[in-house]
Amino acid sequence: MPAHEESSNPLVREREHLAASRAALRAMREDVQALDIRDVTANWVNAAVLQAQMDDRIKALADLAHTPLFFGRLDYLHEVGAEKVEGSSKGVARSASAKGGGGRREGEQFYIGRRHVHDAQGDPMVIDWRAPVSQPFYQASRNNPLDVDRRRRFGYTGGELTAYEDEHLTDPAETEQTSKLLQTEIERPRVGPMRDIVATIQPEQDEIVRSDLGGTVCVQGGPGTGKTAVGLHRVAYLLYAHRERLARTGTLVVGPNRSFLHYIEQVLPALGELDVRQATVEDLVAARVEVRGQDESGAAVIKGDARMAEVLRRAVRSYVTPPVEPVVVVRGSRRWRVPAYEVEEMTAELLARGMRYGAAHEALPQRIAHAVLVRMEEAGEAPDDRVQSAVARNPAVKAAVKAVWPAVEPAKLVLRLLTDAEFLATHAEGILTGDEQKQILMARPARSVKSAKWTAADAVLIDEAADLVARTHSLGHVVIDEAQDLSPMQYRAVGRRCSTGSATVLGDLAQGTTPWSTESWEQALFHLGKTDALVEELTAGFRVPREVIAYASRLLPAISPGLAPVESVRETPGSLAVRELATAGELDAAVVAACEESLRHEGSIGLIAADARVPALAAALDAAGHAYLSPGEETTAASRLTLVPASLAKGLEYDYVVLDEPAAVVDGEPDERTGLRRLYVALTRAVSGLIVLHAAPLPERLA
Repeated sequence: MPAHEESSNPLVREREHLAASRAALRAMREDVQALDIRDVTANWVNAAVLQAQMDDRIKALADLAHTPLFFGRLDYLHEVGAEKVEGSSKGVARSASAKGGGGRREGEQFYIGRRHVHDAQGDPMVIDWRAPVSQPFYQASRNNPLDVDRRRRFGYTGGELTAYEDEHLTDPAETEQTSKLLQTEIERPRVGPMRDIVATIQPEQDEIVRSDLGGTVCVQGGPGTGKTAVGLHRVAYLLYAHRERLARTGTLVVGPNRSFLHYIEQVLPALGELDVRQATVEDLVAARVEVRGQDESGAAVIKGDARMAEVLRRAVRSYVTPPVEPVVVVRGSRRWRVPAYEVEEMTAELLARGMRYGAAHEALPQRIAHAVLVRMEEAGEAPDDRVQSAVARNPAVKAAVKAVWPAVEPAKLVLRLLTDAEFLATHAEGILTGDEQKQILMARPARSVKSAKWTAADAVLIDEAADLVARTHSLGHVVIDEAQDLSPMQYRAVGRRCSTGSATVLGDLAQGTTPWSTESWEQALFHLGKTDALVEELTAGFRVPREVIAYASRLLPAISPGLAPVESVRETPGSLAVRELATAGELDAAVVAACEESLRHEGSIGLIAADARVPALAAALDAAGHAYLSPGEETTAASRLTLVPASLAKGLEYDYVVLDEPAAVVDGEPDERTGLRRLYVALTRAVSGLIVLHAAPLPERLA
């Protein structure tokens, strides 16, 4: 209908449109389910592929009962896509025929939602939020209305449309006000997995979401700025805008741990995207060995240092041995001889080209065979490509290649480096100090790859060695969340998986809680192989209340000097309570009481404590009869309390947080700065309220 028409009861009309849209979505799904593919598939393989595609389509068209089908409406002043009038200050659009004064075309109206819905005639009833026509919903303002006359937001309760709110962007008489529905949506209690933010995306977030696929974007964002949600919505947008390309090349979301990935895994399906793999760095590199050991902090830092890449490169190349004998190929009654110096020249040329070790291993027999063919031609023969292939497979050529350029197994190579002090010293000379070499040598050398107690850092080294042998497959786009915690070698491992694609890097330098966490995004992007990435900073906080983030930000000068604190847009009086207890013996009971106090509110509750304190608090909760979840388990209306070790709190959020003994959180880390960063993370998990309980003195910055 035209943008300027409105019924006498708008809420009734909008509910009618919602009901009609849901019916249209059901019809779209039923149409796919009713398709008969028997007559359009040539064989069972094609039938299976087509059926899988249909099944995915049916899943994508599911109507999620408690997820609003549309959350906004745009009323354009004029027909979308008509020509802009030169010099117009409001972006007024007219058709080409109207430029000469033939009259203005009527405006258009679009409902903005999570997926496209059309009626039986193919006319759109809901427009996908990623479509170009939807972008003004996020970007239009009074200063730049983008030809939008009215922006309408909808409020929902349990999936039912209950309210609406209008902004007349071109009406000078209307004063600008903060959207109450927008604020309500941001503050809505969190129960269940992480929510999408598609209804609340802000202009600066939208610009990042819609960045072009070809470029890598790095987002520095403090707690509550929405960086994780922005990254996931960017994946959804790229899959919409470049679906065919990414269907071929693939997409991947890399998170810090399985609990975090479980927490975010429902965001993309809620936006209609199902084919996005999620993994930790450990998952990516775990294919070759089983991780059963754990490094000391110092050894892990050295193994994660980018210098190890050069040590590995030297070690791999050391397997190339100059030939000492000629290659003699017997074919029939003729003997063809390639002198040792000529094979050495071939070897040197392959080394100089910097080819993957395995690719050069495959190329050398072809080079030797070509030299034999040259001699054949000089002798008057006329060999073809089949002869060259046969010569390359000749036993004498195979033996020569095995001696000069033997195959290398990555895990065996790394095992030798970590167990053979002399081999390590040879290839780490001038790179690692003697003390550093001692730190990374295995205390109990393993006899085989299978029996070795590999650590997570070892698996990354093996992945690096494997890439030196054979190129790692590159995906089209990779999202890396909590990226500040990756080591240089882990960055290289992820970078290999988007070497010909692009990446979205998400993190907060102030939340780096590993001994090897990055000090700057420039360093991180260098190791990732994306030095031309655009670095964006989100400083507006939409999740953590102003009082809570201001309290946590007292730690910034100690943990990340120079980093701008988050400016929260949410002022929630009474959201912070810091309570001191007389003795440590009172702490457990006080924590249980604080959890009970928080449970009287609506929403999820997180009890965060130092890892060492978790067993005692678990026992206290059990004794008080309170059931609790572990991180990653989905909260429900009946089970809203989660007991969270501080080491797993990163990336999670709860409506109300009870923080047990900040000093214990700091002391649980190997050094004070890492401990204060872990505390900063724990302090910033609350959406509505934070209670801090302590018997020991608070860290100096918080006292």
